[in-house]
Amino acid sequence: MIAVSSPNITELLIDWQQGNQAAIEALTPLIYDELRRLAHRYVRRERNGHTLETTALVNEAYLRVARQRNIDWQSRAHFFAVTAQVMRHVLIDYARRRRYMKHGGEVQIVAMEEASMMSTERARELVALDDALRELARIDPRKSRVVELRYFGGLSLEETAEALEISVMTVRRDWRAAKAWLYKEVNGKP
Repeated sequence: MIAVSSPNITELLIDWQQGNQAAIEALTPLIYDELRRLAHRYVRRERNGHTLETTALVNEAYLRVARQRNIDWQSRAHFFAVTAQVMRHVLIDYARRRRYMKHGGEVQIVAMEEASMMSTERARELVALDDALRELARIDPRKSRVVELRYFGGLSLEETAEALEISVMTVRRDWRAAKAWLYKEVNGKP
């Protein structure tokens, strides 16, 4: 469960939205550990050394969220839902770059630890999942958001229900149906 109290974070998000830079400075230590926990849930599912490290994923996602100015923050759950979506985009962007480089993309100098972070196979899987998830979003946006929050954001059933303002049973049903649909899409099996 997300351990940070809702009112504190929600108030800081609103202050930040209204241009108070001190709010973002106060917000950072309150949410950083939770963001690391969410990213770690994703990284834990990966094979060792084949994806972005937890800290790199958190830092990139947090920087992208911090740069956004036009978000009308509703709550702590809304913040973590947006951050989960951003984490997904960070991972997919990285996978697409990895795939592009593997197929003759421009040569680029990268740090040694970055070079081995994601296997070509894993990059291909993430891109296929992202493509299927985009199709699912076209057909059923809520199921797509459930997958995004659970898989990329690492949210529990309860946290996902809170973020989407639906029941835990609905999240559970959507999660099961979406996983089955995505499996068929990605693997091309009936």
